[in-house]
Amino acid sequence: MMAVHSGAAASTATNASPKAGSAIFARSWTRLGLGLILPVLILLAWQLSTAAWVFSPVQLPSPRAVLDAGTELIGRNELFNHVAISTQRVLIGFLIGAVLGLSLGALVGLSKAADVLLGPTIGALRAVPSLAWVPLLILWMKIGEDSKVTLIVIGAFFPVFTTVSLALRHVDKNLVEAARAFGLKGLKLLTTVQLPAVVPAIFSGLRLALAQAWLFLVAAELIASSMGLGFLLTDSQNNGRTDRLLLAIVLLAILGKATDALLGLAEKWAVRRWS
Repeated sequence: MMAVHSGAAASTATNASPKAGSAIFARSWTRLGLGLILPVLILLAWQLSTAAWVFSPVQLPSPRAVLDAGTELIGRNELFNHVAISTQRVLIGFLIGAVLGLSLGALVGLSKAADVLLGPTIGALRAVPSLAWVPLLILWMKIGEDSKVTLIVIGAFFPVFTTVSLALRHVDKNLVEAARAFGLKGLKLLTTVQLPAVVPAIFSGLRLALAQAWLFLVAAELIASSMGLGFLLTDSQNNGRTDRLLLAIVLLAILGKATDALLGLAEKWAVRRWS
């Protein structure tokens, strides 16, 4: 009898263990702390390698030198301008691209005729590398804001379009038929049943689109810009300022992660609201 109880207790402990582990990782502060371990280790390795002269200051400046470069740019009222203009371009391009991707993705995902007519062409355009669009956009729109934002729109459009069209194509047909039996059709059916059914997939596409928007921003600003973090990268390379170059890379990483985290919060709210 004791063996039976011992076995049951061991089984209960074994079953509870994964749940306890999941509960620990579900805590926001725990996840944040664990997520910071690797960046701290990278920063420590960076500091140690520069202190030991493994790399020359031109190849890899110290973290303090990069921080000083940022302080210098702040003192000259330049850094916040670079960050603000790049963030503005990304947000505008991302929003336009996401709306277009959601609209056309819904059309292609719900209509076989639209899929046949538009699917192959959009699929071919999706394969065009980002830099291939730059000369054409500069020729059409010059080097102003329109060409940069348009390039970001292109980058943000395709992940949303692909994700939404594929997700809607695989919505449970029984669910759709049941909704139609209750008199739902057209736009009402789309907004009430079909889109809520694919909310997680939509946000997966949006997060991919946001990452693409930052990538396409750098492509635009590297080639034709006088402001922004992409311009700061090019200008720093031309002037041999590796400290500013690394500063721009770190800022792009922070901004990309921050905007993705905000979108993650919106995803949690949407999943609770519609799923």
